[in-house]
Amino acid sequence: MSAEVRPITTTARPTAVVAATTTWQEFPSLWGRLLDQVYECLAAIDSRHLLHNVMLYKDDLPTVEVGVEVHVPFTPTGDVVVSALPAGPAAMAIHRGPYDRLGITHDAIWEWCRSNDRRPVGPRWEIYGDWHEDQSELVTEVYYLLSPD
Repeated sequence: MSAEVRPITTTARPTAVVAATTTWQEFPSLWGRLLDQVYECLAAIDSRHLLHNVMLYKDDLPTVEVGVEVHVPFTPTGDVVVSALPAGPAAMAIHRGPYDRLGITHDAIWEWCRSNDRRPVGPRWEIYGDWHEDQSELVTEVYYLLSPD
């Protein structure tokens, strides 16, 4: 089942992240360690101020930021930095189901861009909903920043 893609305008969302440049081959074994560093840094913050896990892909190397949406100031420690998800015109789709099938939703966004003469301009990101043991109930928002023209 293909995801429904829609154009939206995003606003910057503050994040606490660890940035890294890696390879697609290494990334699956790396992201968990990066996310652990973020949660270590944010351990003293009331969990009501932490939202969802995020992964921002800045380019195709990939240069990534792995972290958490935050709604309060925090003191960065170690490799954790203050960042934000991009603002601007974007294509967005909701992925429902296991993470190993996220590629289907990414492909749907690329197809939507081709069909609607819209051009992705680099950053793309995923915002992960709450964890469910039943992976068919997982919800992930997928965004691609678009050229404003």
